[in-house]
Amino acid sequence: MFVHYRTQGFIFEKEDRGEANELLTIYTKDFGRLEILGKAIKKIKSKLRSGAELFYLSEIEFIQGKTHKTLTDVILINNFSNVRKKLKRLQIAHRIADVLDNLVKGQEPDEKIWHLLTETLQRLDSYTLKPITYNLVYYYFLWNLLSILGYQPELYNCLSCQKKLTPEKLYFNPKEGGIICQNCSKRLKSEKEIEPEIIKFLRIFIEKNWQILSKLKIELKYIKALESISKSYLSFILGENKS
Repeated sequence: MFVHYRTQGFIFEKEDRGEANELLTIYTKDFGRLEILGKAIKKIKSKLRSGAELFYLSEIEFIQGKTHKTLTDVILINNFSNVRKKLKRLQIAHRIADVLDNLVKGQEPDEKIWHLLTETLQRLDSYTLKPITYNLVYYYFLWNLLSILGYQPELYNCLSCQKKLTPEKLYFNPKEGGIICQNCSKRLKSEKEIEPEIIKFLRIFIEKNWQILSKLKIELKYIKALESISKSYLSFILGENKS
């Protein structure tokens, strides 16, 4: 007899398996990342369809077979309807799903990741979220996820000389994982210049101070700089994990 497992989960990836089946990738509260087969879930009469769409938070039930897990029941908790009303919000949700997919591979529960994912999607779904803040929701998730996974960068002292950072010409070194002062940058490689404003944003992200973050006015040039630093660090970490 199969044991039935029940938990809450966010559906963040779907893959067709034949004409009627789908393989759902779900981050769950009690089991971490799971891949669960939804048999005949694409059929119109399927009772599983209504609670198994992308970016839904649902209560799910599944059984463990010899080769895979199979979805047996799903009850919708929150469909984050506002995320679907704006294309930009939906794009951010996809970016969050991509980075979660790339960085979290093992089937292991993590309360911090669960709460971060819950909090982030609630913020993205908020009526009061301003368009200028959409991208900040993604970076908030990215840098906090990196921190939870052990990649929190050093943002207050130079990685090399350990001196407290001052607003001058500073550099971000992905390999070392943090900021390097101007003097130390002369003898180190693989660094990328970073503006003090971007360091301030990164500090606020990791301190999880959304109240301050939501009130800040961020210029387009800083959004581009934030994107560049984030891509650089994420690329290094993903490359390191593959090696």
